[in-house]
Amino acid sequence: MPKYVIEREIPGAGNLSTEQLQAISQTSCGVLRTMGPEIQWLHSYVTGDKIYCVYIAPNEKMIREHAEQGGFPANSVAEVATIIDPTTADVAA
Repeated sequence: MPKYVIEREIPGAGNLSTEQLQAISQTSCGVLRTMGPEIQWLHSYVTGDKIYCVYIAPNEKMIREHAEQGGFPANSVAEVATIIDPTTADVAA
């Protein structure tokens, strides 16, 4: 199943309280429950004015549908081509 990174422009995101982040998370999870198991939220990174979310879904349309139903911006949706980490530097034996 494809993995996506969603960029959400939310001014002041980094200053949101724990309660506000919990409310956003609850809304997202509620929408996901109604959409079914094909779409999954893995995690998100909160920065100054943006939230970057990582999802698994069959297609970009489903990602955008989740955003619309939840009232979240989806300023950019990019399918992950591959994942690298420090072990990528290791030479295969």
